[in-house]
This record gives sequence, C-alpha cells and structure tokens, in this order.
Amino acid sequence: MASGDQADILGRLQQLVPQGWFPVGAAPLRDGLLTGVANTLSFIYGLLGYLRLQTRIATATDGFLDLIANDFFGAKIFRQANQTDDSFRAQIIANILRPRGTRPAVSDLLTQLTGRTPIIFEPRRPADTGAYGNGSLAYNTAGGYGSLQYPYQSFVTVFRPLGQGIPAVAGYGIPVGAYSTASQIEYVTSAFINGISDTDLIAAIESVRPVGYTIWVRISS
Repeated sequence: MASGDQADILGRLQQLVPQGWFPVGAAPLRDGLLTGVANTLSFIYGLLGYLRLQTRIATATDGFLDLIANDFFGAKIFRQANQTDDSFRAQIIANILRPRGTRPAVSDLLTQLTGRTPIIFEPRRPADTGAYGNGSLAYNTAGGYGSLQYPYQSFVTVFRPLGQGIPAVAGYGIPVGAYSTASQIEYVTSAFINGISDTDLIAAIESVRPVGYTIWVRISS
C-alpha cells in the first residue's frame, strides 16, 4: 500500500466513519461504498502529483515537454522520433542556456549536432590567417589569405554527421545500379534517411549568429 493509492484512501475513509454505525470488522455495504469514493480520490491524488511534475522543466514528462519546447522555441526545437523524455529535456535545457552571438557558440552548437568540429575562418583574424615569419602560415598546411575587406564576416565549413545517407544503394549512372540486373538500386524516400539535414544545420547557425554578422557556410560530408 502506497500513500495516496486506493487502499490507503479507503483505510482513511474507514477511520472517519463513526464506529457505532456498522458492526466491528468487515462491513461489505460500507466498504463497497467507500471503495468507489476511494477509487475516485486516488485518481485525483495521482493526477495532482502528475500535474505538479509538469510545472518544472526538470520534472516535466510526455506531451508537456513538447509544449514547453514550443513555448520557448516555437518550431525550432522539437522531439525526434523515439526520443526519450530525458534526452528531450536535456536538449531543451541546453538550448535555453546556450551561449549565443560568439564564435565558440557557433562551433559548440555545430559540434554537438554533427559530432564533428567545424572549420571557422575569419579573414580579419590573425589567429586564423596566420602571418609570415612566425610559423603559423604555410601553403596547404596552415593559415589562409586574410583581408580587411570582409568586416564582420566569417567562412564556416560544416561537416555532416558520419553515417548519414542510404548505405548499399547506388545512384543513377553507377554500373551497380542498372535496371534488370542483379544490382543495388531501389526507390527511396526521405524516410530512408535518418539524421540532421542541411537545412537543420543552417537553421542552427542562424539561431546563434551574432546580429549584423555574415556567415558564409559550406556543408561538406
């Protein structure tokens, strides 16, 4: 018997009935009536406990987490297929507290989404471009051409998550994907592809991009 369940509430109700009204011991009529009341009160007790959990992100569950995400982010953050409450809750909290408007904010978000660190190049930043004579600049190895003509701009190379796409299925123009032969070709839809789309990556960058700052994006596999 747990606090608030039907048996607990039934026992409490039995103690409130005047002892002289029914014989000592079992009283089927009394207990039958009180059991119906206890069942309803137990449901209400459980419902109140459930609703209390939904008032905080740390304890919210089920569809209430989806409502919380919609309140804070609109359609930008949503539960993925088969995503658990704990995973979705962590995603919501991370996005509420996420740093924005900085270079590390862009890098950290893309790394979290893809599992791969992006390459960020700012033409006006010596730490990115390198400089002659100090070992930070070498053709095809380190550094890059800088320019003061690109203020408040950066070039970001984003790498798609590993393992995306449709493995073992050939595309048009590839010999193993020929018609009427033993091949690896089939009709597919977007449902075959799991993971983060290029559109999701662009939207993620936009969500943390500094105001008035231009980011040129290249997405690579």
